[in-house]
Amino acid sequence: MMMMIHCLQTLLLMGAQLILSGSALTAPTSPNNFFYHDFLSGNANKEIHFSGVRLHVDSAQSAVFAVRGGNTTLPCRFWYEPELSSQREVRVKWSWLPNAGGHETDVLVAIGSRSRSFGQFSGRVLLRQDFPGDAALVMTELQLNDTGRYRCEVVDGLEDRSTLVHLDLQGVVFPYQHPRGHYHLSFLGAQQACEEQDATLATFTQLFQAWKEGLNWCNAGWLADGTVQYPITRPRVPCGGRGLAPGVRSYGRRHLHLHRYDVFCFSSSLRGRVYYLQPSHKMNLTEAQRACQQYGAEIAKVGQLYAAWKFRGLDYCDAGWLADGSVRYPITRPRRNCGPSEPGVRSFGFPNPQHKHGVYCYKSHGE
Repeated sequence: MMMMIHCLQTLLLMGAQLILSGSALTAPTSPNNFFYHDFLSGNANKEIHFSGVRLHVDSAQSAVFAVRGGNTTLPCRFWYEPELSSQREVRVKWSWLPNAGGHETDVLVAIGSRSRSFGQFSGRVLLRQDFPGDAALVMTELQLNDTGRYRCEVVDGLEDRSTLVHLDLQGVVFPYQHPRGHYHLSFLGAQQACEEQDATLATFTQLFQAWKEGLNWCNAGWLADGTVQYPITRPRVPCGGRGLAPGVRSYGRRHLHLHRYDVFCFSSSLRGRVYYLQPSHKMNLTEAQRACQQYGAEIAKVGQLYAAWKFRGLDYCDAGWLADGSVRYPITRPRRNCGPSEPGVRSFGFPNPQHKHGVYCYKSHGE
């Protein structure tokens, strides 16, 4: 019995020595080294060898700005240190997290020359691959809701590295209210209102940029992240008091279903044109809609009018109907009898549909 116990102890000691010896042979020389399975150097039985190689993934830009309907490229590249003598086939994955938050979703996955795009990006994205290690994402026909954070992830065996690129669109933020007046929109109602006006819910970053450009609005509105805020450039009594500094005031997150506010919408450039139409006589809302249709167009939406004002310099001192039943006009060159001294889109609110005005029509490039 004592002999058996002694033999067992000897075997355990020998096993421990072998394990420690094997660990010493394969331990990295530095905790920052990364190890990859090198299948190319294996024998006919696909034996796996290890060699110390460090993978880098980087983007030349942390943020990219573009316009709706246009194309853009999100930069990403990867390389190895030390440099490899032959190119490896890696897996490149692009994913997207919208500005409003939520789940990160797949955009494109590529292995070598094979790739697949997903969801709303299907058919609109591809991997550039202009040079070894080029993993840039080419995006076409950009949409308003493409904005957000994009992750470029490179996977080689068990190791992966990634970098982030933020995509934003150049556009215009505008406040919007329900036809019944201020503070009638839930969060979902605000989303729908913006979409109906060829726009999307503005993000805080977009509202902050609009504030820096001079947006001064005292009524609180929903943003894409579920917060309620408003921009003030000229502090005054009804808007938090004169003692507060200019800035973007926040009510914080509100109940998405119970609370009611206005909304800040965001629109980008147009793939068409907005123009003022006034036949020989002024029209009510129904007549205005028909007049645009007779010219092969449609009555313009609020977001389209703002985009035409911002990007095309649309300037009319004549009030006209829009699709939501509001009456507005765009001014880029302020002048007498055309409203305030600052450029902007002037609003007469939502008058009786039987009132007589001109109309703003929208015609896409394809029509």
